[in-house]
Amino acid sequence: WYQRRVRESSGINAEYGKAVVSTQSTGEDQTRIISMQKGGDVKAVFERLARAIKAVEESVKKESGKEFMCDEKYGYIHSCPTNLGTGMRASVHVDLPGWTAEGLGSLQARCEELALQPRGTRGESGGQTGITYDISNKHRLGYSEVQLVQTMIDGVNTLYKEDLELQKKHGL
Repeated sequence: WYQRRVRESSGINAEYGKAVVSTQSTGEDQTRIISMQKGGDVKAVFERLARAIKAVEESVKKESGKEFMCDEKYGYIHSCPTNLGTGMRASVHVDLPGWTAEGLGSLQARCEELALQPRGTRGESGGQTGITYDISNKHRLGYSEVQLVQTMIDGVNTLYKEDLELQKKHGL
């Protein structure tokens, strides 16, 4: 009920072509706002997320008079210990056949160096299938949302360039 009401009153539960904004509540986070779309336009996804956060906050403020807790340096603060800090998890699904051939352990070690976290496309505990990985920023605390998104972008670009070399190495 709450999710539907927030989405309806804020006008954010909409599809923009292949882009989707949705809200979830009463899960591990107090409220989770998700913005996603196919393709590589991370800036558009981030801008849509910012608009969605503002719309949800305005709706909540109108209903309850309360605002989200936001720190100028660290961003939005909430209670899920696994997402301590801003809670910003920026991720992309990317095909990495070279890294797959190199081995998951090698990819995990490289992601650690780049402050990234590799997952399978079926979520945290869903395991890895095929050559497509969900790559996200590893850290949540001590960085702004912009810094975390930029870490993900820079790291994925690095992994992709390295993957092209690994494909050559493995004859792919």
